[in-house]
Order: sequence, then C-alpha cells, then structure tokens
Amino acid sequence: MATAASSSTTLRGVGAVASAKPRSAAAPVARSARVAAKGSAGSARGRLVARNAVAAKADEATAAAGSKSGGHEVLMFEALREALIEEMKLDPTVCVMGEDVGHYGGSYKVTKGLSDMFGDLRVLDTPIAENSFTGMGVGAAMKGLRPVVEGMNMGFLLLAYNQISNNCGMLHYTSGGQFKIPVVIRGPGGVGRQLGAEHSQRLESYFQSIPGLQMVACSTPYNAKGLFKAAIRSENPVVLFEHVLLYNLKEKIPDEEYICCLEEAEMVRPGEHVTILTYSRMRYHVMQAAKTLVNKGYDPEVIDIRSLKPFDLHTIGNSIKKTHRVLIVEECMRTGGIGASLRSAIIDNFWDYLDAPVMCLSSQDVPTPYAATLEDATVVQPAQIVAAVEQICQ
Repeated sequence: MATAASSSTTLRGVGAVASAKPRSAAAPVARSARVAAKGSAGSARGRLVARNAVAAKADEATAAAGSKSGGHEVLMFEALREALIEEMKLDPTVCVMGEDVGHYGGSYKVTKGLSDMFGDLRVLDTPIAENSFTGMGVGAAMKGLRPVVEGMNMGFLLLAYNQISNNCGMLHYTSGGQFKIPVVIRGPGGVGRQLGAEHSQRLESYFQSIPGLQMVACSTPYNAKGLFKAAIRSENPVVLFEHVLLYNLKEKIPDEEYICCLEEAEMVRPGEHVTILTYSRMRYHVMQAAKTLVNKGYDPEVIDIRSLKPFDLHTIGNSIKKTHRVLIVEECMRTGGIGASLRSAIIDNFWDYLDAPVMCLSSQDVPTPYAATLEDATVVQPAQIVAAVEQICQ
C-alpha cells in the first residue's frame, strides 16, 4: 500500500469474498417503501431528533471515553458496516441500494451480511444503472425514507450527475421546502493500485459547486463510522467520500455509540510553524512528512479538514492565526480542486494573518496512468510536502 499509516494503524487483507447469488427483483421497491415507513418509524425519528446527533461535537472526549472502556479494533470497511447496521436497527426508514450491495455484500464488503439481517427490500440489489437507482434513492427520500446509495466506484457516479445535482441538491429549494432529501451517497474513489484512469477518479471537484449538497471525506475507522452515522441522520443530502486504499486501515474505536460533526475539522497534530490542511489518504502522506520535518526542526500543525463542503473556517482560521503559514495537500486535481476553493476562502478571510503565500500541492491534471511509477508521479508524495514546508518557512 502506498499510504503511510500512523503507529496505531495497521493493515491486513480483507476476508474471503462472499459468493454471489441471483439478484432480487427491483419491482418490490414501492412495497419496500410502505413497509419501511410503518412500525416504529415515528418514534425512532423522534429519538434521533431529540439526540441532535448531526450537530454533536467533542469527538476527542468521546474517543477518550471509549478507550477507557477498552473499545474494539476494526478495519475501516468494518467501521462503515457497523455504522450502517446500527442506524438500520435504530431507524426502519434507513435502506440501502446499489450494485451488488445485497447477497454479494458490496465490492469492499461494507454491506456484507446486511441482506440476511434486514431482507432484500431494505438492502436492494440494483441493475448496473447509476442514474436510475440514484434517482430512485432521491424519490425514496422525498417519500420519507433515508436511503444510502452506494456507488461501486465513485467514477461511475458521473452517470448519475443529473440526479445528484438537479435532484439531490436542489429539490428542497425548488419545492419551497416541501421535500427534504435525506440521502447519503457513498463509495470508493481516489488513486489506488493501478486501477486505471476511469477507476481512479476523485469527484470532490465535480460536486463541490452543487448548491444544497454536503461533502465529507473519512480518513480513519473512527471518523468513518462517526461521519457515516451523522450523514444518515442528516436532513441534507450528503456525499461521503471513501478512499479505496484506506478500507484496510485498522484502529480501535469506542464500544459506545458516537458520532462526528459533519462540519468540523479534526486537529491531527498541534504545531507552531505551519498549518498543513489535508484530507483522506493524503493525511498519511502528511504525517509521514511530519516525522521528517520534526527531525529537521520544524513543528507543523496538521488538520484533517474532513468537511469538504462547507469548510470549517473556525478551526482553520484559529490555526492560521497561530502559525501564519498554510500548506494545502490534496489528492484532488489542481485545476478547480478542493485546494483551489480552500485557498480562495483562506485568502478572503485570513489575509491579514498570512506571512507567506498559501501553497497548494495537488495531483497532476492528467488521467491517472496505469503504470505504477507513473501513477505515483501524478499524486503528492511525502518528499514534496517536506520541500514545500521548507520553502514556506524560509
């Protein structure tokens, strides 16, 4: 694996792939909507609103409480699966749809065993038609369900761009508030191990300009579970970006229920000399570079922004006021990427606190090559991060 995980994070392979079974028919969806909306839906939703889960804060306090009770170690795909199971047990309106999410268990096993637990109507295998099942998810959300739409690969969701943009993002506004679209769109993306150009897409830059859409990127098993649970409970459409190379990261998470705020960044490493803003897989490249920087006498502050839309300018601003220097590290493309938007927001809001130009390290504006050496050359490497910090701090 190309990532450099922290000392508390280890890697191991995914278990054996479940055997595929015939897909269930898509026709019973209407009945599924009626069944899922009955029973204890009202009381469950009341409990969710009362707990105000989406706006919860203090991730660190929750983690500390979990560590005292021992917690349990999970891989990141298992943390996502735990989140989905917990929310489906709690709220009968939560359902899943996508290609091979049912009996096969999903391409990366996030939905493994869920069809046996909740039935084929709540874990719906769909045809290979992203525009159709994403549109079906939007319609289900309009009628009171909370669908989780899985894209087998983020690049495939370009086929559903109309449904995500014109429907997910805008229907609450264009209906005058008559409809809410509490849908989660999730799936793997990013530059992997020679997956080729079409399977190495990073769609953050494609979706960031859509009004009404929230975007978050998970980077650890802990925040993957917490962000996923918060996204399911949100009244807004949320896109959850998962990186294909992070599914096998291992970490201890609390046994108790917890959630992460959808609009809050995470302080990964406090420092004094420079603020490094990053997210997803690049978090580990940054932390690898940070070890080298410390040995060279630098004290970098590392922030995982997590919320790609909106940005947590409160946390980011407080860091800039302390360090006065900023480096953005992303896997997204340089032209029109998350880094470009973030740099613009920093200049607009914190210009007077900057002692050096805001630098941004991004992927090359080229289709991702298949050859491993060329693939590595298109994304930011730790040595480039070290060199950039040295230049900023001169």
